Amino acid sequence: MSKKDFYEILGVQRGANADEIKKAYRKLAIKYHPDKNPGDKASEEKFKEAAEAYEVLSNPEKKQRYDQFGHAGMGGNGGFSGGGFSMEDIFSHFGDIFGGDSVGFDGGSRGGRRVNRGSNLRVKVKLTLEEVAKGVEKKIKVNKYVSCNACHGTGAHKGSGYTNCSTCKGSGHVTRLTNTILGQMQTSSTCPACGGEGQIITDKCKTCFGNGIVKAEEVIDIRIPAGVGEGMQLSVSGKGNAAPRGGIAGDLIVVIEEIEHDQLKRDGANLFYDHYVSFIDAAIGTTIEVPTVDGKAKIKIEQGTQSGKVLRLKGKGLPDVNGYGKGDLLVNINVWTPQKLSKEEQSLLEQLRDSENFKPNPTGTEKSFFERMKQYFE
Repeated sequence: MSKKDFYEILGVQRGANADEIKKAYRKLAIKYHPDKNPGDKASEEKFKEAAEAYEVLSNPEKKQRYDQFGHAGMGGNGGFSGGGFSMEDIFSHFGDIFGGDSVGFDGGSRGGRRVNRGSNLRVKVKLTLEEVAKGVEKKIKVNKYVSCNACHGTGAHKGSGYTNCSTCKGSGHVTRLTNTILGQMQTSSTCPACGGEGQIITDKCKTCFGNGIVKAEEVIDIRIPAGVGEGMQLSVSGKGNAAPRGGIAGDLIVVIEEIEHDQLKRDGANLFYDHYVSFIDAAIGTTIEVPTVDGKAKIKIEQGTQSGKVLRLKGKGLPDVNGYGKGDLLVNINVWTPQKLSKEEQSLLEQLRDSENFKPNPTGTEKSFFERMKQYFE
């Protein structure tokens, strides 16, 4: 089943700005909040669905890819629902949506502590035209930060060498009262003692030295949809660098590079091929064989074919990345003029020089080069 459009989920137009997107998400998040709908699985799914849509549309880079390529631009893994994120991750990630500490409807704090987020990784993947045509699954080896196994990502020795911060009492932030001419003003800021984490490590892990992450190689499976193009970026959520001390991992950004085909040229979903025929074959007609992305195809050259004629093979191009059909293969016919002739060959052609059938006689049906190109790109 195809995924719903993110703009449709949030109920906003495609031209919606950041404030409109945030306002729409906040409205849905409050409506389907699990504290307001206890035990309602349908509401919980709508809550996660809205969070996934907001996770993409609130990020300018992801939004740009989604606007251009749809769900395919997200690598089939646009947000939370595909990335293995829990409800707590959503509350932590979007705590500001509910104001400050993200207080739930039951009065409990959902996310007062600062949650670390790992950085994104960017890798390049080279694809052949055949792989672009069919889509492909790739295994790529990435050198990245992963969660430390020795402390399970906590940064503390054996996972227990930490205590609540005495400065913020474990909340991750401190509140100050300041006297002004207008009266007292209350401000809240990240706790300077624990950096907003709410905890202090008293016995650091000997493997990661308290960071909770270490460098390692990881083999990642990525699915690349058919029809992707040069420079297109796919996003795989949660496969970037791990975050220090159990935070949310960054994303893996996959940049597509195309390996040039030795015969076919690409323009969007269409493919182009130049084929040369002798003027004899062009004059009396013949059958030729041309390459395609999945083999070869035979096409007929009609009697009297002129150089520059373009033959269209419907549906023999590349699939559209958003699933809107396939492009065509356009075969440009070039009539080859021999550059060397024997005396006998030259004599034969001399006899035909004055023949009426060998004299150029373009008719009104013969289109100019500009008209032919305009026809195929309309």
